[in-house]
Amino acid sequence: MNNGSPSLIGLENITKVFQTDEVETHALAGIHLEVGRGEFVAISGPSGCGKSTLLAILGLLDSPTEGRYHLNGREVAELGLEERARIRNREVGFIFQSFNLIGDLSVHENVELPLVYRGLRPAERKSRVIDALEKVDMSHRRKHLPSQLSGGQQQRVAVARALAGYPEILLADEPTGNLDSKNGEIVMDLLQKLNDEGTTICMVTHDDRYTKSARRVISLFDGQIVDETAI
Repeated sequence: MNNGSPSLIGLENITKVFQTDEVETHALAGIHLEVGRGEFVAISGPSGCGKSTLLAILGLLDSPTEGRYHLNGREVAELGLEERARIRNREVGFIFQSFNLIGDLSVHENVELPLVYRGLRPAERKSRVIDALEKVDMSHRRKHLPSQLSGGQQQRVAVARALAGYPEILLADEPTGNLDSKNGEIVMDLLQKLNDEGTTICMVTHDDRYTKSARRVISLFDGQIVDETAI
């Protein structure tokens, strides 16, 4: 269900199987899911249930073994590698548990780097970086290195880096996983505010405390959706 919103994401019978010489692991089995534009969906469940695998497929970082994925009206399987890379860079923002900031770059440079890869002009890059850092209340730290920041501040910079690309969808993989409860709440409040402003968010979490920020909770177990709850 997407509450009548235009569908941004549509998954039909998505299956993902990882194979080695000796073992076949079914990470996802028969996933059907729609996410409407402007929704905030939390994907919850215990470790090993397929949450991060699902998020990787949503972000075009991995491909399903079977099934169909429509993103913003396009059949993902029909897209070439170059087009997938373009979509990841321009339309999807990623927030990871481990922040993934580059240690020898300043806060400003970390947020700016994806925009450099995109080929934006310096003036536009600067404007976007300043705007994104203001949204996460980190403008005053823009010249600092990641090592000079707390974990919560690093995660806010990671959010700013994702926002600077003006993504249609924000994918967050355990964004509070390396934070204490106070900083976790700060990051969740920020995500909720971004969603209120219209950003579509899909967030993976194993912590039920943070699912309340979403509008809908998808529960996974053994690679299958076992429950779906509107909040």
